[in-house]
Amino acid sequence: MQTVTVKDITLGAGSPKIIVPLVGKTEAAILEEAKYLLTIDCDLVEWRVDFFEQVADFQATADLAKKIAAILTEKPLLVTFRTKKEGGEIEFSDDQYFGLYETIVKNSAADLIDVELFMDDARVQQLIALAHEKDIKIVMCNHDFDKTPAQAEIVARLRKMQEKNADICKIAVMPQSSTDVLTLLAATNEMQTQYADRPIVTMSMGQLGMVSRMCGEVFGSAMTFGAAKKASAPGQVPVEELRSVLKTLSL
Repeated sequence: MQTVTVKDITLGAGSPKIIVPLVGKTEAAILEEAKYLLTIDCDLVEWRVDFFEQVADFQATADLAKKIAAILTEKPLLVTFRTKKEGGEIEFSDDQYFGLYETIVKNSAADLIDVELFMDDARVQQLIALAHEKDIKIVMCNHDFDKTPAQAEIVARLRKMQEKNADICKIAVMPQSSTDVLTLLAATNEMQTQYADRPIVTMSMGQLGMVSRMCGEVFGSAMTFGAAKKASAPGQVPVEELRSVLKTLSL
């Protein structure tokens, strides 16, 4: 297992690292929220740029990312545009999606960027190469807000992310039953013990899957998402409670 270190945070070793979302709509609200996150006991911050009202202005988005990073100082910044089909706020064409990320990368405006598994592979590889030139890490992800795929399918998607040269592999699924939560955890354990050579991040969403956000150290998930003010996905646990549980469950 190769760990990934961003600033002073090492992913893939020890207790799962807590990441909180930044989901303001205006520049003023986002910068105010970033200052508030300095007071929160989290390890990383994810800026969900699809919430930003000027996200179609790529340079303005990159400039704001640099302002956020300057506020956060030692907390790594993950920049994420979540597409509509995977639960995001607005519709973007592929050209917009890659154009936005290329601008952010060329401006060295993030420590990590989120790239979805099922985007055009050739363009994804170009983006990853560009990001790695700038020492920006790739979190490759897949979300299913309707169901929990079979264990073998979850593992196959995570392995595909490794093959695509992601630095961190992430999947989030929606449970319809407690059995679905067990499926996600079993897939996480299988991936971690048999195939993973880099950090993985998994979660079962919603109230039913909340336990999966807390037991990552046991099953092999390297990060967990907590809510500071507003959650960016169903089932996120308030940060203070999450940190307490992670310490209790620490191996």
